[in-house]
Amino acid sequence: MDFAVFGAGCFWCVEAIFSQLNGVSAVISGYTGGDIKNPTYEDICTGKSNHAEVCKIIYDSDTIPFKELLKTFFESHDPTTLNKQGTDIGTQYRSSIFYVNDDQKKLAEKYKDMLNKSDQFNNAIVTEITKLDIFYKAENYHQDYYKNNPYQPYCRFVIKPKLDKFFKK
Repeated sequence: MDFAVFGAGCFWCVEAIFSQLNGVSAVISGYTGGDIKNPTYEDICTGKSNHAEVCKIIYDSDTIPFKELLKTFFESHDPTTLNKQGTDIGTQYRSSIFYVNDDQKKLAEKYKDMLNKSDQFNNAIVTEITKLDIFYKAENYHQDYYKNNPYQPYCRFVIKPKLDKFFKK
């Protein structure tokens, strides 16, 4: 199994989308890219930790290649907004790819460049592409959040419509 780490706004949304994909065996919500060790959700919410909310996607590359994960990543959020996805605002919600090897880095840079040259987005893509340092698993109540809380207001009014829109594509 391989893994990829993506930040695309609230990790509950990212987890909900990627957990639906064939070939993905697990999606783990967490934090990375910041300055403090063993951050908590409270640390992240201050916006001062420099960590991003991310998901570690465990996948079978024979079933779903990294390039397909990139496609899903870019189609499931707005990669042209800096530190913002919908009403979620702050550096913790930045669009980010934390690569784990040179192949992921090259593919991510190539895909981002291709999209910037296309007319798919009206503005330039601001997604950061950074080497993964340490991934910190988020608290247990963040794991499988949408699956475990489908009627919670954020899930009903933010995640569900996002899922519906994504799967119409």
